Amino acid sequence: MTAQDHDLGASAPGQGATGEPAAGPVPHGRPADRAATPAAEGDDGVEEALALVGMRPASSRNHGAPAPDQDEHSPGRHRGTPWEEARALASNAGRAGVLRTRRDPLAASLGRVLATPLVALVDLPSFDTSAMDGWAVAGPGPWTVASDESGILAGRGAVEVLADGTAVRIATGARVPPGATAVIRSERARADRNGRLHAQSQVMHGQDIRPRGQECRSGDQLLPAGTLVTPAVLGLAAAAGCDELLTVVRPKVEVLVLGDELLTEGLPQDGLIRDALGPMIGPWLRALGAEVTATRRIGDDADALRRAVTGSDADLVITTGGTAAGPVDHVHPMLRKVGAELLVDGVSVRPGHPMLLAGLAPGRYLVGLPGNPLAAVSGLLTLAEPLLRQRSGQATPAPYRASLRDEVHGHPQDTRLVPVVHRGDRVVPLHYRGPAMLRGIAAAHGLAVVPPGGGRPGDELEILDLPWPPSSEGCFT
Repeated sequence: MTAQDHDLGASAPGQGATGEPAAGPVPHGRPADRAATPAAEGDDGVEEALALVGMRPASSRNHGAPAPDQDEHSPGRHRGTPWEEARALASNAGRAGVLRTRRDPLAASLGRVLATPLVALVDLPSFDTSAMDGWAVAGPGPWTVASDESGILAGRGAVEVLADGTAVRIATGARVPPGATAVIRSERARADRNGRLHAQSQVMHGQDIRPRGQECRSGDQLLPAGTLVTPAVLGLAAAAGCDELLTVVRPKVEVLVLGDELLTEGLPQDGLIRDALGPMIGPWLRALGAEVTATRRIGDDADALRRAVTGSDADLVITTGGTAAGPVDHVHPMLRKVGAELLVDGVSVRPGHPMLLAGLAPGRYLVGLPGNPLAAVSGLLTLAEPLLRQRSGQATPAPYRASLRDEVHGHPQDTRLVPVVHRGDRVVPLHYRGPAMLRGIAAAHGLAVVPPGGGRPGDELEILDLPWPPSSEGCFT
């Protein structure tokens, strides 16, 4: 059958968002000497220490600056959208518009999300089936064995009625003959010299028979819409009689890695550094259910950036770096020139506070990630993941919390995302968690959402899972 595209209606923009940050643990009062030090925490430590005395570092390529109409030192200056509210806004953006759907053969549906519930087209099993190799018997024993030496095999059509007091060989998966009251496993029965079959243990009525409809009846809902199509789902769909599935089309994403200072191979040299985001962002987005159409590298060229964004047909454009207010930070000016709507302009989260979300056109968005690697991961989890989950039709996973084993420093005012590993029923913060560091996240099982002020041992924090299975142990870094 030729693949068909369909549209599913979605809720109107803004539905479901409260606009309020979620409640969390009561912030702990932290004196100035509890702020993370630059040696342990990277750039965040500098910012945290300055924030405690009412200062901010100068604007740079990877760190945002106050809006022009705001006094940098005023107590009420804008600090960005609260983290929970930013995630809700991104989720609402993804929910707005129409989901594209497609009906494809089973194999082509792998990795997408069900657009409608999976419904059984037949009873499972569709007839009474033998669960074991052995003997189908009728009534109480001993039983006279039928002369058919091959017995009843799987795949055979209609079978004759089994008379009371008789037995016939039967294979696993074969249709149980009408009149049979039980199946006796081969190792639990013996035949005597006279061709009579004797059970070597008590025979229960219906034993080792899978009755028709044991797993489901025709018309039963097997899985809800929003379920990820895994190999097991394909098997269930096939068993239930389906040849095709209606799934949500993966949203198209294009990644634009910005900066003159980036190398794609070799060792860093002469002020140039390796591009860590290009190899990471695309696969990360694919793990979130996106179709990444391209990862392109663009220098510090405002016109080239504008052409790349306006010429893209992707549902979501991801940029890396250039979200602050430095001389080569072109993302904000470009968005103003193309008439984009800024939905999120900075988030009260560390690392990654200069991230942004903008509407380019109905159903099309841009997420601007900071240039520092762990800050970019923070932006992926804060803005890109909620948007892409909605655009791909995925069910939002229920949040869960875990207890801290060790103390973790927090930012005085902002939420903090800290790489952690699971150890028993607790989580352990990893050491290398500065904005420019990937060593911690590479070993992490997830990120802990640390409220302003930090967390003490025993505090329960929300955990953001990574979109792949954790390693068995990981390493402390």
